[in-house]
Amino acid sequence: MGIGWNFDNTYSKLPKPFISNTLPTPVKNPELIILNNNLAENLGLDFSSIDRQKLSELFSGNSLPEGSEPISQAYAGHQFGHFTMLGDGRTVLMGEHMSKNNERFDIQFKGSGKTPFSRNGDGRAFLGAMLREYIVSEAMHSLNIPTTRSLAIVKTGEDVIREDILQGAILTRIASSHLRVGTFQYISARQNENELKTLFNYTVDRHYPNIKQSKNQAMDLLKVLMKNQIDLVINWMRVGFIHGVMNTDNMTISGETIDYGPCAFMDTYDPQTVFSSIDELGRYAYFNQPSITKWNLARFAESLIPLIDKDKDKAIDMATEEINNFEKIYEIKWLNMMRDKLGLFGEDPKDQVLILDLLTWMHQYKADYTNTFCFLMNEKIQDNKIYTNDDFIVWKKRWEQRLKLNNNTSEKYLKLMRSTNPLVIPRNHKVEEALEAANNGNITPMKNLIKILEKPYTNHNNISQYQFYNSSKGEKYQTFCGT
Repeated sequence: MGIGWNFDNTYSKLPKPFISNTLPTPVKNPELIILNNNLAENLGLDFSSIDRQKLSELFSGNSLPEGSEPISQAYAGHQFGHFTMLGDGRTVLMGEHMSKNNERFDIQFKGSGKTPFSRNGDGRAFLGAMLREYIVSEAMHSLNIPTTRSLAIVKTGEDVIREDILQGAILTRIASSHLRVGTFQYISARQNENELKTLFNYTVDRHYPNIKQSKNQAMDLLKVLMKNQIDLVINWMRVGFIHGVMNTDNMTISGETIDYGPCAFMDTYDPQTVFSSIDELGRYAYFNQPSITKWNLARFAESLIPLIDKDKDKAIDMATEEINNFEKIYEIKWLNMMRDKLGLFGEDPKDQVLILDLLTWMHQYKADYTNTFCFLMNEKIQDNKIYTNDDFIVWKKRWEQRLKLNNNTSEKYLKLMRSTNPLVIPRNHKVEEALEAANNGNITPMKNLIKILEKPYTNHNNISQYQFYNSSKGEKYQTFCGT
């Protein structure tokens, strides 16, 4: 009857300032809503012999996994630019599970009750927000974008009070770790260099042991994190994903996407697209995501200053020089990503103009971002009259001429495009349909949506209804944090 838990908890052994021992708050009437069996298998976990009630108890925190050591983690963060001391206000890290491949994963319960870091919060989460995180995080995984993942959702049988009375729920989140830029900011703010060294060494041991022999490990950590975060945000831009709340506490040291609160995917192309209800000034709009990534990395660099060099001024100069490389690295990688989306091999001096002209046309005519690339891959899509536009036809002829360079063939460029451009994304109205149905006790639409999103680059049965933008009554779509 063994599930296969294999806990080896290292973070809980760190000094007291890093953590607080915290048990999940028992809930009234837990009910398992969904269990990610594919992920469980990858983790080496087997729940097949456990009845549904015991699974509900397990994933609600009413019963604890064998070997777990529940803690909440301390961290800080710049939230919309304002620095705040934070910490896990509604999550409990149950421990670190070692998979069958000897990979280490955090097992975290989100919405599991108050912690010492809750401040005035209730420590709870509601069903809709947890279902959204499950759908979108699993979609991101299938899109080949580094991300935390979702193992299970349990309804608590208790109400959560937000603008309305909502159903309570707990999500089990899986991550390679929950170390954040905000973790370093928290320890840095304490101005204890020994604590900073402890966190730094832990991070290097856990995620980047290859830099341990470096002459300047702190600079190398900054460099590798900048590379990983540039790669991550370029992946977001590739598929039209808008995170919505890129605070420094939501930037992981591992380079995984974390926190799917007000996130959404862009339908019609508009670089200023914002979905989050609280992002009134567009700080985290689609086109601002690269610059915010740089800003967050600068905050990370600040926290490393004592470890970069004993001479503070020299350390600042070194960190500043590295951060200032961001735009150049990002531009090169973004351009190559867009070349891939268009099936272009090699480089041509006119590539950037060709790409920007397409994006400008898409913005001007409100073309669907995902479906435009589908059309260029000869995928049959409905409502494609927009692509008979004279300006688009002229642009398409230029693109076709560019395709002929570097011994390109239709077989080669279509293979490249189809590996880069998804045919389906979590369309906002389909996500909302799934959430509404699940709130009413019908989980089938959610399961159907997840099934389609498991193979986003493959054209399969019943895909067409998941491919189109549907503006409900012309209203502006908004998403919410859920706290």
